[in-house]
Amino acid sequence: MSSPSSAHWLSLVGSVWLQTINGPNADFPVYSSQFKEIKGISQVQLNFLAFASDAGKLFGWFAGVAALYLPLWVVAITGAAFGLVGYGVQFLFLERAGLAYWHLFVLTSLAGNGICWINTVCYLLCIKNFPSDSRVAVSLATSYLGLSAKFYTTMAETIPKAATARYSTTKVYLLLNAVVPMIVTLVAAPSLRVVELKDRKRTEAPFLAMFVITLATGACAIVGSIGSKSIGLSSKEHMVSLYVLLALPLLIPLALRVRERVTKIRETKWEKRVHDHDSDGTETAVSMVELEAEDKQDQGQELEQSGQEEVGGLRLLRRLDFWLYFFSYMFSGTLGLVFLNNLGQIAESRGLADASTLVSLSSSFGFFGRLLPALMDYYTAKSGYSLSRTASMASLMAPMSGAFFLLLHPRDMFLYASTAVVGTCTGAITSVAVSATSELFGTKNFGVNHNVLVANIPLGSLCFGYLAAFMYQRGAHGSNRCLGAACYQNTFLLWGATCAVGTALCTVLYVRSRGFAGRLPR
Repeated sequence: MSSPSSAHWLSLVGSVWLQTINGPNADFPVYSSQFKEIKGISQVQLNFLAFASDAGKLFGWFAGVAALYLPLWVVAITGAAFGLVGYGVQFLFLERAGLAYWHLFVLTSLAGNGICWINTVCYLLCIKNFPSDSRVAVSLATSYLGLSAKFYTTMAETIPKAATARYSTTKVYLLLNAVVPMIVTLVAAPSLRVVELKDRKRTEAPFLAMFVITLATGACAIVGSIGSKSIGLSSKEHMVSLYVLLALPLLIPLALRVRERVTKIRETKWEKRVHDHDSDGTETAVSMVELEAEDKQDQGQELEQSGQEEVGGLRLLRRLDFWLYFFSYMFSGTLGLVFLNNLGQIAESRGLADASTLVSLSSSFGFFGRLLPALMDYYTAKSGYSLSRTASMASLMAPMSGAFFLLLHPRDMFLYASTAVVGTCTGAITSVAVSATSELFGTKNFGVNHNVLVANIPLGSLCFGYLAAFMYQRGAHGSNRCLGAACYQNTFLLWGATCAVGTALCTVLYVRSRGFAGRLPR
């Protein structure tokens, strides 16, 4: 197997940073209630704004097409620019009467589309720079997307009050959502490139180091979400800890770079020694024979992988397997995202004073959910057995369905437990789906195919979000605010049944694709 160099790992670090800041819409539940009051809109209108962020994904396939012709760093900066405009204009003109509701919808959609551009870059870097370990690399990078809400809420809490005294909580978050992605993308831009593989020896130490750092980062996020007060950890200290842990992955490409330099120096000395002793070339010939054998073995593996049928364009939409995949994702992962988008209103209806704790909790457990597939893939691959992505998705949907039914209980303990389960399963499903797309339909058209798939997110957000808002508004009896567990009771019941249907659809997809995933019949 090929061994990624320092340049490959630097691209993974860049992907990790981009994923950490690429969920600015995940902090929407924290300020959604205040946003509703500032603009004087109803719960239904507020949910349409949550849908607007997802609606940008309807045009996410533009990012896939752009990635075929433009450098990846240009694609990433374009996505960050969309977010800068989308959230920046809202920050500047939010409280002015001239910023109408439809302006908010369009601007939010633009920012949501920018997320697709950055995600596309991260996925392609992981798949192309780590061809032998693409599943692991994708899951590692996307796990950090689960930290976005936690990252933004902690950053907002650590900004000095003197600097934000003139701004509402809503405007603080809008400013962070606009500026932070652009700054981080510009910093990471030099690392966002596909690098050709040269070394033919695989090393596992970098992956092990990355797992340790990632797990430590997740543990830090969990402590900050539910245990910082009990151990006396301030928000500023917690933020510094997150910064340090996010910077630690840089040590991996630096260490590999040092090793590469040392190896090159040794090879230069060896070549000089061989030349000085006028070697007869026997050892060189042996080395060449071994290298050719390794090349043939790698070529054989590539040919075996290339047996996977590439599906793209309109052919994708004619596949029954695609529609099973589309709706099973919509009835699970997308449904989980809708639940997380409504956490602010759910917390308010239950009488919780602050929604940020609940949002941070879902973000932290979503992080571990996204990381779980990477751990499983890494260790199962060593044993020569790899679980199908469709089977993984089906097994994650079942507990998620149960969590929605558990939410019918009015006690706060069940709310926190269910939020953790839904966050974990949603994170894992969204991470697994990236690899499932290439497993089912090939890697050649991945950038376009996956963005076509995630078009289910705005569709699901519209349907499930509108349903939740309609039932909430009906329970409010003419007011803009509904209080009590009954506000979302029917919604949770319907969501649980829908997720159960999604589990059944994904099980059918697994049975159909078992043994020929990625090599579907024409």
